[in-house]
Amino acid sequence: MVPPRVVAVTFPGPSTALLTDQYELTMLDAALADGTAQRRCTFEVFARSLPHGRRYGVVAGVPRLLDAITRFTFDEPEVAVLRDAGAVSDRAAEFLTGHRFSGEVSGYPEGELYFPGSPVLSVTGTFAECVLLETLALSVLNHDCAIASAAARMTTAANSRPLIEMGSRRTHEEAAVASARAAYLAGFQATSNLEAHRRFGVPTTGTSAHAFTLLHDTEADAFRAQIEALGVGTTLLVDTYDITQGIATAIEVAGPELGAVRIDSGDLGVMAQRARAQLDGLGATRTRVVISGDLDEHSIASLRAEPVDAYGVGTSVVTGSGAPTAGMVYKLVEVDGRPVAKRSSSKESRGGAKSALRRHKPTGTAVEEVVHRLDADVEVGEHDRVVPVPLVRKGEPVGELPTLDESREHLRRQLVAVPWEGLKLSRGEPAIPTTFVL
Repeated sequence: MVPPRVVAVTFPGPSTALLTDQYELTMLDAALADGTAQRRCTFEVFARSLPHGRRYGVVAGVPRLLDAITRFTFDEPEVAVLRDAGAVSDRAAEFLTGHRFSGEVSGYPEGELYFPGSPVLSVTGTFAECVLLETLALSVLNHDCAIASAAARMTTAANSRPLIEMGSRRTHEEAAVASARAAYLAGFQATSNLEAHRRFGVPTTGTSAHAFTLLHDTEADAFRAQIEALGVGTTLLVDTYDITQGIATAIEVAGPELGAVRIDSGDLGVMAQRARAQLDGLGATRTRVVISGDLDEHSIASLRAEPVDAYGVGTSVVTGSGAPTAGMVYKLVEVDGRPVAKRSSSKESRGGAKSALRRHKPTGTAVEEVVHRLDADVEVGEHDRVVPVPLVRKGEPVGELPTLDESREHLRRQLVAVPWEGLKLSRGEPAIPTTFVL
């Protein structure tokens, strides 16, 4: 295994403002034409509901989004692309050239829980500058929140046993990096994605694949080569041929101090029991059993009683375990201090710029989320906490953001505060009820 090591966090990524949609430019063009582009507006990001069966969501991707906003600008070559495509008029092209966001952003900090209607992000400024951020904000938050929400459920199901993110081969190459970060935020211990380590300091670990065993003339030769290169603390993949024989060969080659064996196929619960018994019988009582192979939160929970020391999770975590998007929307809620709201059936929004506070019992258990208009008279009790925090003022980030590890700890504390029934994997009501004061 590669020893975990945290390095300085950086957020390399696109500097181009072409991460937007045509319809945003269409609205910008029309608003510039009729003089409404400079009206002061507030847009909010929220989810109307949680994915089927979920009781909470996890906010993730905030630092990635803020970094992208600070580099969201149109230079002359990019504006030329838009002109050539007929995407903008001369009027809009002039506005976009050199444009930078100069407004304000507030929102839920990374690692916070959210519920239906929670104002996860509020963006305030002119209509022209706010409308341009819709695709950027939603693309980051919908992805990262979905991954972190699924990963948090897996962390709960694992009941303190380590989880390794191994899904890079099951998603887009850039999504793989963001997924590894979001999974680590949600409690995974490490990733196999090396770029996530370089960019974000996520600890890395990994084993070999079946190809390495098949490359050698015998399984023993493959194990011997891996141990000679990486040491006896490595993890050997023992299910290329026969698991029982693979374990016997692994201990014969490595000795009883072998770090771990990984099983990637078969009835994983039964295989884990047999592997543990066999390892103990061979004197390898400290050799760990790592299980992988199409795991999700439900299969992890079903293995809770088995002698499993760690889980490797791939496809399910990088695809949100069936919910690859958080279902968030970006809606205009206020114009020049006047609340506005969409009334379409089943897609209603709630007008007015909002904040939220979370009420807690004296014991620390969260009991209610109160979403309220900024001008509402809402009492903040001794054990209540205002959830949104300032993120951007006059186009510039506010202070130092929490580190990834600090956000990870914040999420751990929030999950501890959730009533126990709110952590169930079964379908039910949101873990904390939401009250709207509008």
